Amino acid sequence: MNHRPTFYYDFNSPYSWLAAERVNGVLPVPPVWQPISFGHILQATGRRPWSFQEPTKSEGIAEVERRAAERGLPAPRWIDGWPVGTYSLLPLRAAVFAQQAGRVVSFSLAAFRQFFAAGRTLAELDNVLIAAAASELHPRAVTKGIESRTVKDALRAATEHALELGVEGVPTLAVGSELYWGDDKLEDVAAALA
Repeated sequence: MNHRPTFYYDFNSPYSWLAAERVNGVLPVPPVWQPISFGHILQATGRRPWSFQEPTKSEGIAEVERRAAERGLPAPRWIDGWPVGTYSLLPLRAAVFAQQAGRVVSFSLAAFRQFFAAGRTLAELDNVLIAAAASELHPRAVTKGIESRTVKDALRAATEHALELGVEGVPTLAVGSELYWGDDKLEDVAAALA
């Protein structure tokens, strides 16, 4: 295998958080971490995720909580209004900025932990900047980066590229033209790379 797999994720997805916490340890090579806008993927595909409706929302929450406990992760803290009321492009743009600075993994893990372990919405800039500080990114630089055309264009291009590949949900790992959707597919990706 000549190319590293690509790990597509969005911060509003608890399954992306579960995958992010273990993807570098499960795969034989670290993937390229690529934030994308799941909201735009949903608009383009016309899909409604499990978290938008009952009973699948309650079932999904219970499944995420079970998997987190099995993996020794903190119990997720669900923010009022999740998923619609907590969706924001702020952390995604900050992650693209972090990617350009070579700190996407540390920023993304810190942001996921802010959101799911600490129960702090990433729709608020201050919480995004806490994650940035944890990954040694200067708050003013991140704030400027979030608003830059370069970062906005890069996030849009990454999301459009993911759509072209056939990504329908997050987390998805791409190995060449093969797509593996779900945090429970990491072992399958590891086997494909072996």
